[in-house]
Amino acid sequence: MNFLEKITGSDMTKEMKGFEARVKVLPAEYQTAWKEIISNLWVRGDFTGRNLMPILDSALELLEVTSADGQSVEEVLGDDIIGFCTALVGDEGAKIYRDKWRDQLNKNVVRKLGGLK
Repeated sequence: MNFLEKITGSDMTKEMKGFEARVKVLPAEYQTAWKEIISNLWVRGDFTGRNLMPILDSALELLEVTSADGQSVEEVLGDDIIGFCTALVGDEGAKIYRDKWRDQLNKNVVRKLGGLK
């Protein structure tokens, strides 16, 4: 990845188009599950979302393998896709932007109030 690709995000666009091409060959229930996984994981990424690319690739590979084995989405992911996504990113990546902003605000308030004493 060169500097221009990193700045513009074109490398991620290419990768996402590749993911979407792979998703199109999956059964409809898997495509729906993929859309839910995508929507739940994007809020858990860093500023650029680059940290999610390997996670998305692994999740899609899981869907592809289980689809080829003839398993249903419910057998693979269960009923709780949000919980599945949280488990994928782990505790460190599980915070969404709102949580990060809340933590920063709390730190700033504590710092300001600590200076008043």
